[in-house]
Amino acid sequence: MPVSRECFIRECCLYRLADSRTESSYSQEDYRTITKDFTMQFNTLFFFLILSCVCFALAQMSYDDCCLRYVRKMEKRVQKHAVRYTHQKTDGSCNIPAVIFKMRKGKKYCTDPSEGWVKDLMQMIDGKTKAKKPQRKYQYRG
Repeated sequence: MPVSRECFIRECCLYRLADSRTESSYSQEDYRTITKDFTMQFNTLFFFLILSCVCFALAQMSYDDCCLRYVRKMEKRVQKHAVRYTHQKTDGSCNIPAVIFKMRKGKKYCTDPSEGWVKDLMQMIDGKTKAKKPQRKYQYRG
């Protein structure tokens, strides 16, 4: 004789009760309480599973743009392709201070801001960007 899904759930839940009543002594109210308890446990488990996935995803995103080590040397021919730079500060998930150089094709290099060649390269990039800013030759009079 096949067992229905409702009977199976009821049997599983009834075994969880700690008292010594027989199956025939359970009322419909007991069955509702047991089923409600089981549903609440499942919802709580599902909520914590989703919450942990969201926390893991946010933690992964915070480490994407952090430098974890430095490039000690960069050849002059590579330095010529540096377009801009940004500073990384030690806060939150980033453990080391760094200067991040972005090259023409999008590659990034993490460097130690206390090294001399890094400061020179930063000055060179600043000089290039100041020279490229267009100056207004004509003023608009309206």
